[in-house]
Amino acid sequence: MQLDPALVDAALTTTRAVRRRLDFDRDVADALLLDCIDVAEQAPTGGNLGSRRWLIIRDQATKDRLGELYRDAGGDWVIETAERLAGTGHPNERMMQGAAHLARNLSRAPVLVIPTILGRHDGSGRPGLFDSVIQAAWSFMVALRARGLGTTWTTMYLNRADDVAELLGIPEDVTQVCLLPVAYTIGTDFSPSRRRIPAREIAYFDRYAMTIAGERSEPLRLGDGPGVVVEVDIDAPPDRVWALVSDLDVPGRFSEEYVRGEWQGPPGQGAEFVGHNQRDDIGEWQVPCTVVAWDPPARFAWHTSDPDQPGARWRYDLEPIPGGTRLRHLVTLGPGRSGLTWAIRADPANEAAIIADRQHTLRRSMQATVEGIKALAEQAG
Repeated sequence: MQLDPALVDAALTTTRAVRRRLDFDRDVADALLLDCIDVAEQAPTGGNLGSRRWLIIRDQATKDRLGELYRDAGGDWVIETAERLAGTGHPNERMMQGAAHLARNLSRAPVLVIPTILGRHDGSGRPGLFDSVIQAAWSFMVALRARGLGTTWTTMYLNRADDVAELLGIPEDVTQVCLLPVAYTIGTDFSPSRRRIPAREIAYFDRYAMTIAGERSEPLRLGDGPGVVVEVDIDAPPDRVWALVSDLDVPGRFSEEYVRGEWQGPPGQGAEFVGHNQRDDIGEWQVPCTVVAWDPPARFAWHTSDPDQPGARWRYDLEPIPGGTRLRHLVTLGPGRSGLTWAIRADPANEAAIIADRQHTLRRSMQATVEGIKALAEQAG
């Protein structure tokens, strides 16, 4: 049977974390839940062992107690935070409002479902337990979506997991995975979430951090758009990190070849600067650069040499995360002329090896740069 990819993709991309659009006043039949569990049990499992167990909780007194434990485990903090953020325009305001709504109303859900698995994780960090249940719980969520129901994956209640186990009679050698409040959804018009990072920037080919912007050749060619991505989490706000990444001299303190930069006018979109570089095996050289993105404190990007046919495309992305900033540093090589094109022209039979060597050199230098920026930003705090 040939599946319609559009329908499958729609189910996968619109299975949202539903909180405010759960219909607490409409009952959910056991037969529907069991059908969804049957679907979920088709998920792969380690050793082909049927070790998943599903708790379906309908008793109102039990749900009321679970609601109390949920609020004790962090729900009250969520409610207080949502009230504090209300009307502020904070990036997390909308998410916190939804989470607070769930915390206030968890016990009103027609059904609470807790997927569990036989066994306890050994703490080694290796797969072997959760890898046999998480995919099944996700399949359960998608199956709900296909039937007009919704839920949200919540694990905050696990801060009171022992009390939940006592309440529900869960044995000590059984692990709880998450709590899923299940209800029909108010409307079914859910849209895919906007993800900030495209697949080509988080999918690596053959080696970690190595990207390809275009179609992949065998062997690799410069026209494929080979690149490198490095990233680091920094315990500092984006404004502080931006001050460092937008200072053209700061990377020169950590890079193996970049030394410094000189603005040719005021910094900003369309501005130009000259990068000064040096390597023992090559000597010194300069590269003209054009800023193609200047969005403080989120993005700084530039093209080298010809802005329309760049020798390389460089970028810093700053993403706010809890407690600080995730800094990503990216480069895509080509398609225009550069020192790399000269090296390939001199030895075309070894183009793939030359590109790979350049990627590894850049990765080492770029990682040192973001680690150095991290140290400076955290010291400044």
